[in-house]
Amino acid sequence: MQRVGFILYPGFQIMTLAAASVFEFANLTLQRSNYQIHLLSAGGGPVRNTLGMDVQTEAIDAHAFDTLLIGGGVGVPAAPPLLVEAIRTAAQTTRRVAAICTGAFVLAQSGLLDGRRATTHWTYARQLKLRYPKVSVEEDRIFIIDGDIWTSAGMTAGIDLALAMVEKDLGIEVARKVAQKLVVYHRRAGGQSQFSALLELEPKSDRIQNALTYAKSHLSSTLSVEELAAAASLSPRQFSRAFTAETGQSPAKAVEHLRVEAARLMMEQTRHPIEVIAREVGFADRERMRRAFLRAFGQSPQAMRRQVAGQEADLLDSETPQAA
Repeated sequence: MQRVGFILYPGFQIMTLAAASVFEFANLTLQRSNYQIHLLSAGGGPVRNTLGMDVQTEAIDAHAFDTLLIGGGVGVPAAPPLLVEAIRTAAQTTRRVAAICTGAFVLAQSGLLDGRRATTHWTYARQLKLRYPKVSVEEDRIFIIDGDIWTSAGMTAGIDLALAMVEKDLGIEVARKVAQKLVVYHRRAGGQSQFSALLELEPKSDRIQNALTYAKSHLSSTLSVEELAAAASLSPRQFSRAFTAETGQSPAKAVEHLRVEAARLMMEQTRHPIEVIAREVGFADRERMRRAFLRAFGQSPQAMRRQVAGQEADLLDSETPQAA
């Protein structure tokens, strides 16, 4: 049996514990207790979360654990020295240590992220980078595996991270069944962006939203202003003015963002050649897609594909589970 410990501290966010459901449902899928879940803190006893509720915990050093996950909070947590030292000590006998969301700050405070690649919620990524310059922070990732250290973005990304752990431990079919039972994706790739172009645009009117929804469903077509205006039931002139006023971008720039996002997702989830992906998402050729990627991400599609492949290799090459 694999012992999984969730490390909590005063002010932790309750969504942290959503990842525990992944291990719970893995047990239900297997119809046996493969994972034993424990709630931990530096000294044990009740720990209060951001909703004002107390959660009973055990002391970290009471037992050895296969997996430790440090919870996130609202804002940047400042872990007490006793907790930091307990994490350092526990990590010496733990197969893998993970941090969910801003829990990465606690992991960095312990020194375990020094010289490692890591991520956290996009709101706090720059702060993590400035505060801990020895950490290689990648602020636009769902989760990152660097050897025996795992980190994830915002709270729901902890579910993706936990699913990846289950996949590593028990295989892709078990992880897929767990995801189905939880009604979540199986699984967002670790390299996937934390951002969505549609969410970033945030149009204020239904007409502009309808045009964006239409664009996302017809990326392979030309998507002229006239075509988008018709989807919004506006004249091209009215549409262009309203679109820019509501989103802060021109229709052409917004469509490029949608195409880049779709292309990135295809590269993460398929092995289609880049030429095919460029055509499927509406870029005239791979050179135009390359230029769009450089504007959006600062790297070419080829470089991003290599990065995704490296992430998958990290998952495959991480250590095999130890016997409990």
